[in-house]
Amino acid sequence: MDIPITALQLMDYLGVAVFAVSGVLAAGRKHLDWFGVLVIATVTAIGGGTLRDLLMDRNPVFWMADTGYLWTILAATLLTLLLVRFREIPLRALLAADALGLALFAISGARIAEAAGSGGIIAVILGTMTGVAGGVFRDILLAEIPLLLRNREIYATAAIAGIVLYLLLQDGGFERATAAYAGMAAIVLIRFAAIFMDLRVPALKLGDSEKRD
Repeated sequence: MDIPITALQLMDYLGVAVFAVSGVLAAGRKHLDWFGVLVIATVTAIGGGTLRDLLMDRNPVFWMADTGYLWTILAATLLTLLLVRFREIPLRALLAADALGLALFAISGARIAEAAGSGGIIAVILGTMTGVAGGVFRDILLAEIPLLLRNREIYATAAIAGIVLYLLLQDGGFERATAAYAGMAAIVLIRFAAIFMDLRVPALKLGDSEKRD
């Protein structure tokens, strides 16, 4: 008998697919060959979850325990490659795909941390790491400044805000699924506001030199 897919697994599958798409689009902008595109898509899609599982000592890591994730990456990669042959994908589409992946993976990572008995602060850290690490690995391999560090970009802060909202709503009596959807929506809205309204994290500005007596 087949084991039914849980809501948490579905979130993971969707996050893997969306992050794979963002990896394909990013690799395409660098004119990589098809194998290089698949490598970048895979690293983007499973990098954050792999790092989370290693830190939590989950054995085996999620994509080794369920190879459906790898097939999801392959399918998303091939479909995106076919699509880009017929139409050009703008940069904002890459950022939008990345925002959706960030939301799905951040909340999924926080839920996995909770299920393992971790407290709130650990859930925030592991959830944020799950959401941002794959994109960081992708940008490093493509010789780009990671979005996490790029020009006061609202990225990790969006994930943190969404996870905190998710945890607070649960503490306030909301159902776990409702809190998860609200947290994901918050992350997407914050990222979209940053992308389309050019919102930035305030910068710390210090003097270039100390005053001398």
